[in-house]
Amino acid sequence: QLQLVESGGGLVQPGGSLRLSCAASGSTLRAYAIGWFRQAPGKEREGVSGISSRGGRTNYADSVKGRFTISRDIAKNTVYLQMNNLRPEDTAVYYCAAGKYGGSWYVPTEVDEYDYWGQGTQVTVSS
Repeated sequence: QLQLVESGGGLVQPGGSLRLSCAASGSTLRAYAIGWFRQAPGKEREGVSGISSRGGRTNYADSVKGRFTISRDIAKNTVYLQMNNLRPEDTAVYYCAAGKYGGSWYVPTEVDEYDYWGQGTQVTVSS
């Protein structure tokens, strides 16, 4: 059973940076596409970024393109989300999720395409 644990959230001023981590256990990330989602109070969960199980393909929501970067370290079985130039509208609980698309370049973008979820980490952007 794959387990995901997010970390790295916190309070940051507008224009600041944070790096979120998603540490996986119970299986190798090579078997999964990984996505980052976020959910603000009163809003639906939305996709932020994703990376294919083969690691070579990524995608980003238009709202974060050029500011966020997803990457992974297979040796550490961890996926990262580097978030730069943060804005107040980036405030949300951030979740990582894993979908069983081993050996694929596919990057799922919808919530129901993912099979496992972490517990989330709060990101607050405020002065």
